[in-house]
Amino acid sequence: MAEDAEAVVDGDGIPVEQRPGGLRGAIEAILMVAERPVTDEQLAAVLERPTARVHEVLVELQREYDGYTGFGPQSTEPPSARGFELRNIAGGWRIFSRKHFASVVAAFVLDGQSARLSQAALETLAVIAYRQPVSRARVSAIRGVNVDSVVRTLLQRGLVVETETDPETGAVLYGTTTVFLERLGLGSVDELPRIAPHLPGLESLGEYDETTY
Repeated sequence: MAEDAEAVVDGDGIPVEQRPGGLRGAIEAILMVAERPVTDEQLAAVLERPTARVHEVLVELQREYDGYTGFGPQSTEPPSARGFELRNIAGGWRIFSRKHFASVVAAFVLDGQSARLSQAALETLAVIAYRQPVSRARVSAIRGVNVDSVVRTLLQRGLVVETETDPETGAVLYGTTTVFLERLGLGSVDELPRIAPHLPGLESLGEYDETTY
């Protein structure tokens, strides 16, 4: 469709740009229900708008949520950020609650509920994340318990994946997935925080060398 097209018409016949919020509103509506990061190209294809224009709107929304829209040198008011933010991670865009409110959100989500992953699963996932690619045997050695069933759970959840085979031992090696990055709101594993404050007892991972099984 040409860039100067007047509007985009969806299945019910109402042009997107005649709806409340127009193109911005349409992009926000999609982002609110997206379970995984959405790329510029995916949004552009669905909305039948130029990719460059969609990207421009995404950047505008990101700045707006961070409190910078309308904040100029003549303004006496400081930027006012929202409780949520728009991040470009894992190759696409997705809305997340702002990290400053992590404890508040966690209290709400877990109130009266059981954590989605057990402590054993969280610790096993942490070992894989920080030592990948790593074999089950090595993870078991680090944790001091058999982790076969826990690794199967993590595989089923899509948080880890078989990455390769150790050429010397033939053992299957595991690593984290893009789903793992999405859940943590990270762009790559390089952004993982120091582990000690979050999982006490695993801070000595570095003491285990490649021959520890």
